[in-house]
Amino acid sequence: MEWRTQPVVMRIDRPTRLDRARALGYKAKQGFVVVRVRVRRGGLRKPRPRAGRRPKRMGVSGFTPGKSLKIIGQERTARHFPNLKVLNSYWVGEDGRFKWYEVVMVDPSHPAVATDVNLAWVAQTP
Repeated sequence: MEWRTQPVVMRIDRPTRLDRARALGYKAKQGFVVVRVRVRRGGLRKPRPRAGRRPKRMGVSGFTPGKSLKIIGQERTARHFPNLKVLNSYWVGEDGRFKWYEVVMVDPSHPAVATDVNLAWVAQTP
């Protein structure tokens, strides 16, 4: 796994899963960027309350996080590339410790995106 040694957010030349990227709006033209992002695996465990409660009301196990790992990866990528907009993302792999997603991003200020009829909505949004 050479992905483990790479940075958490890494821009790649072309999508690993081209069919999935195209289904989510990717086009092989200028203004499109594909980024692979690594997020940790597993659920979250809340810290055990200090004051007394019966075990049922501790709220430690069975806790569902508010965001999926996919959304967390998209947000990290958006922070890393502030001039790009996230179009969508898809799963590309996982091991015992991490999950990897590829995020399709668009440059709204690029002329090729602004003149495209199907992508004009990306350039218009603030």
